[in-house]
Amino acid sequence: MNDTLALAPVITIDGPSGAGKGTVARRIARQLGFHLLDSGAVYRAAALHAVRAAAHLDDEASVNRALDSLAVSFEPAEGGVRVGLDGRDVTAELRTETTAAAASRVATMASVRSRLLDQQRRFRIPPGLVADGRDMGTVVFPDATLKIFLTASAEERARRRAKQLKEKGIDATMASLLENIAERDRRDSTRANSPLIAAEDAQVIDSSGIGVDVVISRILEVFAERRDR
Repeated sequence: MNDTLALAPVITIDGPSGAGKGTVARRIARQLGFHLLDSGAVYRAAALHAVRAAAHLDDEASVNRALDSLAVSFEPAEGGVRVGLDGRDVTAELRTETTAAAASRVATMASVRSRLLDQQRRFRIPPGLVADGRDMGTVVFPDATLKIFLTASAEERARRRAKQLKEKGIDATMASLLENIAERDRRDSTRANSPLIAAEDAQVIDSSGIGVDVVISRILEVFAERRDR
């Protein structure tokens, strides 16, 4: 990594699914005029490509063979990024539960995480970057200016997901959502490679019961203090 990339400030926002990382990251990036990395989109695109290539998602070698032909692009768009896969816009498809489940499976593979590492680090360009994911502060950007670990109770995250699905006209029970969240949390936190944990120097924020504006204000306040040192 060259000096220019190394000096670009980075805010990492890690945490479990449904904690509000995406919304917070997008708004902070917009307010600061920074670039945005949705690392989940990187893994979902990789997983979707593997599925389309008929790879066996429990077979690491099969997944890696499929990813040899991965052609993914990320462009700024209203509310985040537009993701292209093999020349087609797949942004909406990446947000389905099926793609999310596939991404969670391939993300446990050390070789997959390794090959996607450099791709994520390329987002670090001036004037700065806000990176949203699971291991942004622990693995991808360990020298980040500010590391946030954003969490919320499982019940709160299930309620948020139910609201999102309802707005899309999709029915889901709280029981099934809680089960999916518990399984994803278990998989993310117990995987051998890059498990979901808060970095030792991360600021932990529990968003249960507090508004997104409060979370964003706290993060921007701490970031301003860090930059002024």
